[in-house]
Amino acid sequence: MKFSIRSIFLLLLLFTFGNANEYRYSENLELSKDEHKIFLVKYAKNEKLFKFRWTLYANGGLVVLRSYDRIVAQNTLFLRAKKRSIKVDLMPKGAGYGNVPHILIKFIEYDYAKNKAIFKLLLADKNLEVNLEHFEDR
Repeated sequence: MKFSIRSIFLLLLLFTFGNANEYRYSENLELSKDEHKIFLVKYAKNEKLFKFRWTLYANGGLVVLRSYDRIVAQNTLFLRAKKRSIKVDLMPKGAGYGNVPHILIKFIEYDYAKNKAIFKLLLADKNLEVNLEHFEDR
């Protein structure tokens, strides 16, 4: 019995560390209200803009506006686990349905002193198909 419990624990631990490196790019962002963050997403011969900003923080909910590939969306993020992040697929699903590069925006905290929201932006791209760059709006 002890051997099987130890084996299961070891397998779970290895599985956790094996999947921990799913994201190849990570960045912490601190944004003021209505401050735009823009990224240029490049893959194959395509270049697309990914934009996001937040507009309202009330009752523990942060309203985030985002756009990518002519698709505009609004999400409300909370610090609770289930509604804490937004996932945006960067490429059409196609043949790699389960392995599509995507951006994950995670709401980390709200700084009341600075009136800023803190996010963690993560890029999942196992096949190294996508290049993500900061875009300066001129």
